[in-house]
Amino acid sequence: MKLLVVEDEQKLAQYLQKGLGTAGFVVDLAHDGVTGLHMSLEFDYAAIILDSMLPGMDGLSLLAALRTKKQTPVLMLTALGKVEDRVNGLQTGADDYLVKPFAFSELIARIQVLLRRSAPPQQETPSNRLSLHDLEMDLARRKVSRNGQRIDLSAKEFLLLSLFLRKQGEVLSRTEIAEQVWDMNFDSNTNVVEVAIKRLRAKMDTPFDLQLLHTVRGMGYVLEKRE
Repeated sequence: MKLLVVEDEQKLAQYLQKGLGTAGFVVDLAHDGVTGLHMSLEFDYAAIILDSMLPGMDGLSLLAALRTKKQTPVLMLTALGKVEDRVNGLQTGADDYLVKPFAFSELIARIQVLLRRSAPPQQETPSNRLSLHDLEMDLARRKVSRNGQRIDLSAKEFLLLSLFLRKQGEVLSRTEIAEQVWDMNFDSNTNVVEVAIKRLRAKMDTPFDLQLLHTVRGMGYVLEKRE
C-alpha cells in the first residue's frame, strides 16, 4: 500500500519513510508543495501525510487544489496546535490532523483509521481474506498460512504476496512488481525483485507439493494453480 509524505524537513521525512516502510507501507517523498501537488495528482496513493508549512505552496493551498480533483485521504501534520488552525485544515478538506511533536504509534493508528474509512465496500473481501488453493492470507491480522501451516513473512514479502493474490492469474512484470511493492524510483536493473521472489517461494511453495508461483520467461511472474 503506497503513501505520499509531503514534508520539507529532510530528517523528519526520512524518519517517516523508514518507519512507515517498516510498518509495511511503500512511501514516496516530496519536499515542497508544488512537487507534492504534482505527485498527488499524477499518482494514486492510499493516503497522503501532508505538512502544513511547505516551500513553494503551503499545505492548505495544496490540499485545496487536490480536493478539486481527488478525494485521497489526507492526514495533516503541523506545529500549529491552535483550535482554529485545526478547524481551518479540516474545513479545507483534511481527514485528520496531528500536531508535532507526535508519537509514531499514534501516526500509524490514525493512518490505519483513514484507510479503513476510505476502503470501498465493493473492494473488500469477506473477512479481509485472500486465497488460492490451500494458500490463505488474512489482511486484518497480517497472517498467512498454507494447508493450515502458518507462514511467517517479512513486511515486503507480505506486500509482495498480497499483490500476487489480488492479481492472481495475471502475469506481473518486474517493473510492475517493483512499482507496487517498492516505489516509483526503483532501479529496475537491480535484482531485488528476483531475491524477494526466491525468498517468498522458499516459504510458501518449496515446502509443499503444488507450486503456485510461476516464472513466465521474458515476461515476469504469475500466481496461479496449475494442474
